[in-house]
Amino acid sequence: MQGLASDSTPADPCPPGLPEPWRAALAAQLAAGERVLGWLRTDLDAQLRYGDGLVVLTDRRWLGCGTDAQDSRSWPLRPDLEARLQDHAGVGTLELVDAHARLSRWRYTLARQPEAQRLAAAWQALREPARSGAPADAPAAEPAPTAPRASSLFRLWRFARPYGRQLAAGLALTLAATAASLVPPYLTMPLMDDVLIPFQNGVPIDYPLVALYLGGLLASSILAWGLGWARSAILAWVSERIGADLRTATYQHLQQLSLQYFGGKRTGDLIARIGSESDRICLFLSLHLLDFVTDVLMIVMTAAVLLTIDPLLALATLAPLPLILWMIHWVRDRLRHGFEKADRVWSDITNVLADTIPGIRVVKAFAQERREVARFREANDRNLAINDRVNALWSLFTPTITLLTELGLLVVWVFGIWLVSRGSITVGVLTAFLAYISRFYVRLDSMSRIVSTTQRAAAGAKRIFDILDHVSSVPEPAVPHRAEHVAGRIELSHVSFRYGSRTVIHDLSLDIAPGEMVGLVGHSGSGKSTLVNLICRFYDVSGGAIRLDGTDIRRYAIADYRRRIGLVLQEPFLFYGTVAENIAYGRPDASRAEIVAAARAAHAHEFILRLPHGYDALVGERGQALSGGERQRISIARALLIDPPILILDEATSSVDTTTENEIQKALDNLVRGRTTISIAHRLSTLRQADRLVVMDRGRIVEIGRHEELLARDGAYARLHRAQQQGQSPAEPGWEEADDATEEALDAS
Repeated sequence: MQGLASDSTPADPCPPGLPEPWRAALAAQLAAGERVLGWLRTDLDAQLRYGDGLVVLTDRRWLGCGTDAQDSRSWPLRPDLEARLQDHAGVGTLELVDAHARLSRWRYTLARQPEAQRLAAAWQALREPARSGAPADAPAAEPAPTAPRASSLFRLWRFARPYGRQLAAGLALTLAATAASLVPPYLTMPLMDDVLIPFQNGVPIDYPLVALYLGGLLASSILAWGLGWARSAILAWVSERIGADLRTATYQHLQQLSLQYFGGKRTGDLIARIGSESDRICLFLSLHLLDFVTDVLMIVMTAAVLLTIDPLLALATLAPLPLILWMIHWVRDRLRHGFEKADRVWSDITNVLADTIPGIRVVKAFAQERREVARFREANDRNLAINDRVNALWSLFTPTITLLTELGLLVVWVFGIWLVSRGSITVGVLTAFLAYISRFYVRLDSMSRIVSTTQRAAAGAKRIFDILDHVSSVPEPAVPHRAEHVAGRIELSHVSFRYGSRTVIHDLSLDIAPGEMVGLVGHSGSGKSTLVNLICRFYDVSGGAIRLDGTDIRRYAIADYRRRIGLVLQEPFLFYGTVAENIAYGRPDASRAEIVAAARAAHAHEFILRLPHGYDALVGERGQALSGGERQRISIARALLIDPPILILDEATSSVDTTTENEIQKALDNLVRGRTTISIAHRLSTLRQADRLVVMDRGRIVEIGRHEELLARDGAYARLHRAQQQGQSPAEPGWEEADDATEEALDAS
């Protein structure tokens, strides 16, 4: 078996089946008598670009090898080692961890999944006491925890780093403003002890001294105001840009993910994450974080001032502080979990809106308004219940903090009066203490309240980083091959594709010549759309290869490759905007003359001129202002404008009437001329002009030939043709309805 070692001679320590050049590289790494148990050839690097590597398990260690001998690393086997295999979104991951951290991580495409599974089986066999030679009563190694992840809010630093200078300036201004705000209470001590109390004892008021103290109070207040304004302006400017960068990075990363990711996500949830969650984070950074930093600085600096004035009274003043900090720590995790649940339920509410508002015509057509209102009310009630639990916790926490701060003030009064009565401190010192402690506990109370907003922001950041941490199952090549002068030859060589644990395409091979038109026919679930998705590289094959002009399509940059493909879907999607903007979507820089020429070739020019504003007419949300045939002809014009060498038609005429189909067919005749074309159609009559017809069933090709040839064979195609002419489904063996659950999941695009 390839992934498991067999008995090898001392002259060749490498197991059979391992290809060159890895055999020579591995032989140089192995020690005398070291036995290889399994291996995995990785084909993705750390940046998820194509790159070769090798992971080897021996009876002594784990060994990771790169193409360069200097890239090799090894980890001796020990009880706390754990190897974890994951298959997520079409990308496999092998992690090696111990009890403290992750030691290494390797990634690979699903084409390497069999090797990975055999390597995992070898690891499990090595760990079993009966097979590894360990004593039967030896304790099993505890599963190692994953390396601890940094808090989501701390991870925002990658977006804040470009604004480091502004943040440093804001922090300095915060420090200065806080220091300035601590001056007025300090001036009350001499004002009380040197002016007011002597005046009560018959000493005349020293007005110049009073003016000096009052001037100091005014100057410090104005200075604190100016510094606070500058601080708020700078940090608000920075936070807005951090929020904008976060939204852009999230949306950009979302655009780079494969269709497999979007198939399992709700539109409303993704919109809520990019929109409301990023706004919440921006609000936290611009207001609440600034207040929190100010509160911390105020508490620390106030405590320092109190200790310098009178240490004994300061210690009594700060007595409730440990209890308050413990309560903040206690309530923090409970609030975060509550807010995470509330965010998920809020996404459910957004999902209901995202479903029903675009689909309002279907809702009204089937008179389901009450049902949708009940669905919205149910989600809203769940949101209300979760928020009630969070508010119950918060409503208990906040008054408790307030009570503790009031008790702190009472302690200052009691202890301060006692010290004044003994002559240990003056009335001015007590007055200053009361002024400082009032600010101290106000800031402490404010800091405790910010726990709520902090945990809300942390929950939002976690949901955004869930998107940013997701890796695409269609990686970019490390050194892309440029797609220049594409002739259009498509070669599918032993292609297989697996969705989860279900194989959809089985060892399929097909060669399409440049300029040839190939029609794909077969029942729903036979794999037609999946095959087209693989050719467009919306997904990557699990086995085999797809080549364009002799080059594996995985070697091309994804965007560069897809620009060579024109795609016309069964349900064309038009964006909100004008007719001209939708035609020029693939080439935004196209001139009006080029747009009109493409529309003429697509037989769309005449109906466009009949619109109120012609090419500047708005098509409405998803093109609802146009008929189905009009939308389809605009999508054909959109494909014509980019002039692709490869064309894919996915049921382009299945949802229109016969007259409209004839118009679309004329446009398609112009579109397919001189291009390599792959057309999917249930109406077999639309494929009679195809050079070849490929009949698929359950992920395999069962027949290939022209229309007349396949009819003469009286096989699967002939049965399908007769069934369509009779208006019923064929019942002959071999054309049973396939289970198309996987196909539907893949065709979510």
